[in-house]
Amino acid sequence: MSSPSDSTSTFAPSNSSGNEMDRAHSVLRSVWGYDSFRPLQADAVQDVIQGRDSLVVLPTGGGKSLCYQVPALVRDGMSVVVSPLISLMKDQVDALTSNGVSAALVNSTQSVEQKRETAERIRRGEIKILYLAPERLLTPKTLDFLRSLPISFFAIDEAHCVSNWGHDFRPEYRGLRILKEQFPSASVHAFTATASEQVRDDIAGQLQLNQPNVLVGDFDRPNLTYRMLRADGKLNQIQQCIAQHPGESGVVYCITRKEVEQTAGALESMGVRTLPYHAGLPDEVRQANQEAFIQEKVDVIVATVAFGMGIDKSNVRFVIHAGMPKSIEHYQQESGRAGRDGLAAECILLHSGGDLMSWKRILENGDRNNFQSAMASVESMAAMCNGVKCRHASLVEYFGQEYDSDNCNACDVCLGELDVVDDPITLAQKILSCVVRLKERYGAGHTVKVLTGSRDQKVIQAGHDQLSTYNLLASEGATAVRTWIEQLISQNHLIRSGEFQSLRLTESGRALLKREGEVTLTKIAAKSASRRPAANESWEGVDRQLFDHLRSLRSELASERGVPAYVIFGDAVLRELARVRPTSIEKLTNIRGIGDRKREEFGQLFLDSIDQYCEENPLDRNQTANSSPTTMTKPRVNAAPNAATVQASQLFRDGCSVEEVASKMGRAESTVNKYLSDYIQAEKITDPSQWVSTEESEAIRAALMAAEDERLRPVFEALGEEVSYEKIRIVASCMKNEMADDSDD
Repeated sequence: MSSPSDSTSTFAPSNSSGNEMDRAHSVLRSVWGYDSFRPLQADAVQDVIQGRDSLVVLPTGGGKSLCYQVPALVRDGMSVVVSPLISLMKDQVDALTSNGVSAALVNSTQSVEQKRETAERIRRGEIKILYLAPERLLTPKTLDFLRSLPISFFAIDEAHCVSNWGHDFRPEYRGLRILKEQFPSASVHAFTATASEQVRDDIAGQLQLNQPNVLVGDFDRPNLTYRMLRADGKLNQIQQCIAQHPGESGVVYCITRKEVEQTAGALESMGVRTLPYHAGLPDEVRQANQEAFIQEKVDVIVATVAFGMGIDKSNVRFVIHAGMPKSIEHYQQESGRAGRDGLAAECILLHSGGDLMSWKRILENGDRNNFQSAMASVESMAAMCNGVKCRHASLVEYFGQEYDSDNCNACDVCLGELDVVDDPITLAQKILSCVVRLKERYGAGHTVKVLTGSRDQKVIQAGHDQLSTYNLLASEGATAVRTWIEQLISQNHLIRSGEFQSLRLTESGRALLKREGEVTLTKIAAKSASRRPAANESWEGVDRQLFDHLRSLRSELASERGVPAYVIFGDAVLRELARVRPTSIEKLTNIRGIGDRKREEFGQLFLDSIDQYCEENPLDRNQTANSSPTTMTKPRVNAAPNAATVQASQLFRDGCSVEEVASKMGRAESTVNKYLSDYIQAEKITDPSQWVSTEESEAIRAALMAAEDERLRPVFEALGEEVSYEKIRIVASCMKNEMADDSDD
């Protein structure tokens, strides 16, 4: 195994041609609807195409998956993607399939028949990308099967799991080192969102990568607004953040399972659509809750940190940590679940001094060999929480990169939500003096009580109400004083010591008592109490009512197909549609994120929805990006049917078919199908024979009766994918009207 290298000059590509990157760009445009790769993606794609081993570190949301999915469609043979979680694999396969890519997965939840069918498709060369968990890949049976196939390359997702030094070590990943031995002609490519230089070296060594090209992306996520706040009425703080994002998806992370249950229950009682997620729940409940979140049946999932790794949801608009994460690596990855679509998102971290003790107790019950290093990571996280430096700069610099902006305009520090205290040395002296007068034997909580003049029994019994520092900072309030103590700790003027975490002065703290040295203390600015997230240009020119209109259509289509809503179209696509308001399929080619397959399958449906909305709300069409609409619409309440709907309804009453109505009105059939749906509902029609043959109707009815839920995808599949969704929807609507009539009787 050769050492990692950033040089490409000595590497001879094994299977490349001059036009393969041109093909990669063509695939990117036709399949995913993007005109260009993001920074570093092109280099990563080229390594895979050339068959050169590589290690790619891109932050969550940086587009790692395209780095192996695009080359898989350019290179001959089948590529194998190793992924740790079934749910993550399923989401990616769903997304690929919706884009017209032949992808498959094999996992423990599938039947023998399903696995056999997938194997046959692989033998016939029908599958380009196969997803496997490491433990399944490494079985002798799977290895024998793969050796009989033309494997182009292996992509190892979440590759930090192979390293003992990583933040999520998984022993089964270590077995992947045999891939270079068993498949010498296949290149191996490791991908991770978070890896220090030490972890990167370990990944390359453990996987036996051959002269890998190591590509490390920019760790900054400029679309995320970071806020690190002192917990003060935590539940109220969480609820206030959620209220800023009505109807949008978010994750609330808690340290313990008990906190998850309590927080989820409290939010549910407040009217927030919420579910819990943690390892103590039965597998089927945990899976159902995750699916409900992914499919947008609930808005908020309250989870322990185990949740994040298993989702591929691009439109999470906020992540709230209701407690401090155990490391900066964990925070970077967990907060990085927000805004993966590139749109603005908010990350709020609520921390307190008790978080340190919580993590200490948890880590003491874990691997004692790693206790010291784990606690050091916790303390680094605490220092960042209480720091007064730009949050973007702090994160980027922690991972060894430079941040070149003086003001990110996307964190509490740079947005002016924290005020620097005047004369911080005098304030620090008051706090440090109190610690000294308490003989450095008490923790932060007791020190705060003394400084704020608490009549707590322990304070009185100890005679601490007689100290000169008693009540010295009463006007500042306990929350502010506790925050300053934590800031003094983060700036190494105080340390916690012993079993009871007593406060002690450091050498620099004693120097401050003599007004020697420097300190910076901050407090929450009064003007920031009700701050909204930083303004973001992704909403500029977007008709929000139309955006919601398109979201409803997306949810309906996703429900029918049994896939997450973002698999149909991401929020970024919907916003662009609601901004541009295109009038033709051809115009859709200018919308970033709509590939050929999706344009063919969904394009007309969304155009029809835009047409209908714009008929009822006069808006200019075919706007260019970032242009503002000339007319902003107001919410419509029980809008009357427009002229087109009335005309279509009369034609249906006259016995016309969908095709005939479309011809007479000069409308697309997909638009007429929407009119028909409204007509069936309004007229309470129970007989679909005008639009669906008796034979098809009976088959559809039987399939609907056998279905376990209201999704139309299983019905479509049960009918051999030979009966259109439109006909299934017609029969389903008639059956609903029929059942409603029966209940009225």
